[in-house]
Amino acid sequence: MADVAERAGVSTSTVSRTLRGLSTVSPEVRARVEKAARELRFAVSRQAASLVTGRTGTVAVMVPTLNSWFTGSALSSLAPLLRAAGMQLNVYEIPDLAERTAFFEHLPARRNADALLVFCFDLTDEETARLDDLGMPVIYVSQHVDGRPSVYVDDVAGALHGTRHLLNLGHRRIAFVPTEGASGFTFSSNERLLGYRQALTEAGVPLDDDLVVFVRGNGKRAAAESLGALLSLREPPTAIFAEQDEIAVALIWNLRKTRIAVPERVSVLGFDDQPLADWFDLSTVAQSPSEMGRLAGELALKLIDDSDGDHERHIVLPTHVMPRGTTAPVAGPSSATATTTEPATAAATRPADQSAR
Repeated sequence: MADVAERAGVSTSTVSRTLRGLSTVSPEVRARVEKAARELRFAVSRQAASLVTGRTGTVAVMVPTLNSWFTGSALSSLAPLLRAAGMQLNVYEIPDLAERTAFFEHLPARRNADALLVFCFDLTDEETARLDDLGMPVIYVSQHVDGRPSVYVDDVAGALHGTRHLLNLGHRRIAFVPTEGASGFTFSSNERLLGYRQALTEAGVPLDDDLVVFVRGNGKRAAAESLGALLSLREPPTAIFAEQDEIAVALIWNLRKTRIAVPERVSVLGFDDQPLADWFDLSTVAQSPSEMGRLAGELALKLIDDSDGDHERHIVLPTHVMPRGTTAPVAGPSSATATTTEPATAAATRPADQSAR
C-alpha cells in the first residue's frame, strides 16, 4: 500500500479509502490510485486488513445443498448485495450428517467471517448454542429461531391459503404430500402441514392421517410410490397439495401416465412458484427466496456495523396463491362413480363420489 501511495503521490490512508470504495476521494485522485495499483499489480490482503480492523470482510453461508432452486435463488440476490458493500461470500455446503458433525466440531467460520447465515437447518439446542458462541451475528434463513435474527416466509399461512383454495373449489378429500429430506434436515414441512390441517379444521373437514403421505426420495418413482398409497385408499383424494413444486410436477406426470386427468379428475397444487411451475401451468403457493436472501444480507450487514442492533429481529415475508391450470372445481358425481362390481384397481384410481359423503 505504501508503494501504491508513493507512485500515486498520495498518503496510504487515501489509498485505503480509495480501494475500499469510499466516496471521500475525488475522481481525479481515485483514478491515480487505481492506475498505480494496476501498474504494481496490487491486491488488497483481507487477512492483513483484518488485523487492523478486526473484520474479515466476509459473510459465511451454511446450506444443506447447492443443488436446489431455493438456495440458488437466495444466493443469487445475496452475492451482489455483499459485493456492492465490499464484502465476500463464503459458502459451506453441508449435505449429510458426517459433514454436519465435522462443521460443528471445527466451526470453520470462526475468525473467518463477520457474520453467518444459516439456511434450512433443524438444529439441536447444542448446535444452536455452538453458533451463539461464534462471536458474530448469526442469521437464520427460511426458518424461525426464537431469540435469534431470522428471515422466513409464513409457511403456516401459505399452506392454509393453499388448502383454502382447494376447499373453495369444492374439494373435501385433500391429500398433503410433504417431503422427507436428508436425516436431520427439514424444509418447513411441519409448518406447512400445520397450515393444511388448520384450513381443514376451520372448514369442518375431519382430519385423515391416511391423506398425508410423505415422499421419500427424489424423482418420478418416489412420487409414484406416494401416489399409489393415495390412489389405493377406499376414498382417494380429489385434490393433492404437494409441499414443493418438483413433487407436484412429478405427481402430475404419474397421474397423466395412468390416464387420470389433471385437473378434471384430480387437482394438484404446489408450493414455491419455481420457473417450472409456470412452464407446467402449475397452481402453486408462491414465495420469494431471492427476496429472502436480499433481506438476510441487509440484516447481516446492519448487525455487523452495529453490534448493539436488534439481534432478535424476525422478518416474516408473505406468500400468495397462484391459481393456474392444475386446479379446478371438484368433479361432479357423473364424472367418477365407483361401484362394488368394479375391479379394485379401477376403483382405487377414481375420486370419491361426493354425493355419497
